[in-house]
Amino acid sequence: MSDPKRVVIIGGGIMGLSCAYYLAQRDYQITIVDRGEPTTQNCSFGNAGYVTPSHIVPLAAPGMMMMGLKWMRDPESPFYVRPRLAPDLISWGWQFFRAGTKAHVQRSAPLLCQLNMASRACFEELDDQLGDFDFAKNGMMMLCKTQHTLDEEAEVAQLAQSLGLQAEVLDARQTQERNPNVKLEACGAVYFADDCHMAPHKLMARLQEKLAAQNVNFIWNTEVTGWKRGSQKIHAALTSEGGIEGDEFVLCGGSWSTSIVRELALKIPLQAGKGYSLTLPQPHSQPAMPTIFVERRVAVTPMGNQLRFAGTMEIAGLNTNINPARIRGIKKSVPLYFPEFSDADFVGVQPWVGLRPCSPDGLPYVGRTARFSNLSIGAGHAMLGLSLGPITGLLLSQAISGEPLQVESPMLNPDRYG
Repeated sequence: MSDPKRVVIIGGGIMGLSCAYYLAQRDYQITIVDRGEPTTQNCSFGNAGYVTPSHIVPLAAPGMMMMGLKWMRDPESPFYVRPRLAPDLISWGWQFFRAGTKAHVQRSAPLLCQLNMASRACFEELDDQLGDFDFAKNGMMMLCKTQHTLDEEAEVAQLAQSLGLQAEVLDARQTQERNPNVKLEACGAVYFADDCHMAPHKLMARLQEKLAAQNVNFIWNTEVTGWKRGSQKIHAALTSEGGIEGDEFVLCGGSWSTSIVRELALKIPLQAGKGYSLTLPQPHSQPAMPTIFVERRVAVTPMGNQLRFAGTMEIAGLNTNINPARIRGIKKSVPLYFPEFSDADFVGVQPWVGLRPCSPDGLPYVGRTARFSNLSIGAGHAMLGLSLGPITGLLLSQAISGEPLQVESPMLNPDRYG
């Protein structure tokens, strides 16, 4: 009997761990290399913890570019691009603008729905296999301050219903009745019953424990600095701690993915979308379900006895510096929808920051590259990283194993930008 194939996974976030989880079921010899610590605060740890079949509209949608340009004047706005003369940002911005069409949304929505529902099924399996990570299937509420916004969300709900999702438009009274434990200021809401949530840090801990028990090798605090390669095949990943040979290589490097494969002449355009979260350890009231403040783009998640507020999309390069204006923006948003909360609730709460890898068309890169026969990519999921992590890992494991893919689309092709 031949030895199992060696798979080297670059990145220990939800993509890398999910890929390793499914490859371990297929008896591969797996090494995970990550630039941070095992408990690193990357985007897989401090996010809102959502599984979002409701999120069927990609980031690149009609009007997003103009909205972003308008919000650039306000450093506390939900979406902010820090102006800088960087060729990669200019190129990404042009590609983002070109992708933001109604036709693109119509093409993308069925795919995003299919991916999210498939990933939801994966999470249900993980809930059975891994133990407790506070997985809850009680839906999500999109909370709207104005009738105009509620009307726009109702159009998304109609699209979601056409794709088989459960969506319900609520007036102000019905919205408050669904959230009896917290006072609301809202015109109404759209309730998406298929959405779920969890405590992401618990999920990551359970996955790491499971993989360690299956003899997956973790190499932490180690950066990939280059590659040993032939004309069509990767032989080893070169790292700050030496070379790591393998038969298959999987890039799940988040916002750093583009720089990791730059010398391979692969075009995987990404921009790091910085997001922040604030977690109240003992909130005085708790919403009954995850809630998004639609106009302010703030996500609210009950996590056990804690309450997390997460939001903003700041395109400012590969840095995790905390911008106080972004934190102020989140804090100011809360009493607009939850009037019993105030800035005093956040005294002493330390902000978390993470970088989401954003592709220009709002769709992830999932699959093998054409140039290198043993290199696969799982990156570019933007705000859907946690939600699509398990299905991405499953699809990558299926591609590596030569199995039929559960979800297949040229719109996920990692080579689509050349």
